[in-house]
Amino acid sequence: MASPQQKLAESLEALKALQDRGAVAIRAADLTRTHRERLLKNGFLQEVMKGWYIPGRPDEAGETTAWYASFWDFCAAYLRERFGSEWSLSPEQSLSFHAGNRAVPAQLLVRSPKARNRATSLAHNNSVFDVRASLPEGGAREERDGLILFSLPAALVACSPTVFRQNPIDARTALAMVTDASGVLEILLRGDHSVIAGRLAGAFRNVGRERIADDILRTMKAAGYTVRERDPFDERIDLALPRRETSPYAGRIRLMWGLMRGAVIEEFPRAPGRPNDIDRYLARVDETYTTDAYHSLSIEGYRVSVDLIERVRGGAWNPDGDAGDRELSNALAARGYWQAFQAVKQSVRAVLVNENPGAVADRDHGEWYRQMFAPSVSAGLIPAASLAGYRDGQVYIRNSMHVPLAPHAVRDAMPVFFEMLEQEEDAAVRVALGHFIFVYIHPYMDGNGRMGRFLMNVMLAASGYPWTVIPVQRRDAYTAALEQASVQQNIAPVARFLGGLVRDSMEGRNVARAPEGR
Repeated sequence: MASPQQKLAESLEALKALQDRGAVAIRAADLTRTHRERLLKNGFLQEVMKGWYIPGRPDEAGETTAWYASFWDFCAAYLRERFGSEWSLSPEQSLSFHAGNRAVPAQLLVRSPKARNRATSLAHNNSVFDVRASLPEGGAREERDGLILFSLPAALVACSPTVFRQNPIDARTALAMVTDASGVLEILLRGDHSVIAGRLAGAFRNVGRERIADDILRTMKAAGYTVRERDPFDERIDLALPRRETSPYAGRIRLMWGLMRGAVIEEFPRAPGRPNDIDRYLARVDETYTTDAYHSLSIEGYRVSVDLIERVRGGAWNPDGDAGDRELSNALAARGYWQAFQAVKQSVRAVLVNENPGAVADRDHGEWYRQMFAPSVSAGLIPAASLAGYRDGQVYIRNSMHVPLAPHAVRDAMPVFFEMLEQEEDAAVRVALGHFIFVYIHPYMDGNGRMGRFLMNVMLAASGYPWTVIPVQRRDAYTAALEQASVQQNIAPVARFLGGLVRDSMEGRNVARAPEGR
């Protein structure tokens, strides 16, 4: 008679066979009842809705990570099952997709002639609302990653006017990708959309696309329409976008920076100015090392003690001669943090002698990363290729509705990120947006939070702010603020959180302490 372990192994083999065929959304009929119940009981399946499941992990029971990571693939499979090819994401959601926004929405709006005008509840308080409506004609729809979208011109024409006020980054990113007026004009003229033509002319002019705006107005007038131009955005931004922004991700970073910087300046204390005594500043940085390492590593879930940190710093950590050290992945993380900290101090020295902080971070951040993970490579825990540079796979942030950029998008976004950092003149903006947008992009497979906090402190040093530690006790507030900025495009909580910590440090209040004792 088969043991419980053997029976579970058989069920896992059945699940693996489905996954090997590319299945993310698993229907009840795809597995026998016995396999399904066994996998659910042991946490290898998660129920999304009656009759539909996704693969899960036992150590993530009750968490949202697996669901958010599977959301878009699940919805694509589920919608194909329900509607065949007769469906599309709403024009507003299509616009966000074209603009490089993959955040998981609380409710996904879908159009189909077969829809029932009702919401279907999914896992973790998400839902799909299907609206009975006609679809754009063939050429105005396209498929991307299994999802059927309005084309970019069709989405711009069909989207609600509220998009320009409520999601200005998505809207401006999408507008910046349009290279000429022809695609939009074809839909405007075919549908007699004179009011929408005026709105889009104003929107294109808002992002500096004067020629497209003028072409819309002149062509509609030539066709006999009276068009009144109206800017649908609440504000203009002083940001020079490239004439043709082919990557939505590059354009998105530029626009996020331009639209968010004002809120940061309002929340942050004024910079004290670069210190005269560089050695004294660096000595104070050294004094914070134990506290900084404890909190930064603890935020990422490593269980590190002050004793371990001190042994690493003093050279007493010996993975070759001490069995306990060999067994501790925490020790490898602590050793990597120590090595990275030494590299970051060299960057701090560079900005203190007046090198451009954005250029320093661009030049040096690869070395911080290599030092952080070199011990794990030496120990054989991760392959040497991991040190090559930016990631070549997709990553997800635990319990976050924000989906970091795809690998190809990272390579579009990072040069623009460092360009904006190098050009930025305001100290507070360099600190807050430097930290936030780095972790928003999430350029590495691991270590992005630690790297982002290192980058933040290099930017702080450049203007004389003290090295600032984010306390592990405030991790929930920290991650909630980053989530607001990533998903809702609201940077104020991040600026307020970081600005408050920096202000406390400047006024001599203890922001964070390492635990007493060993």
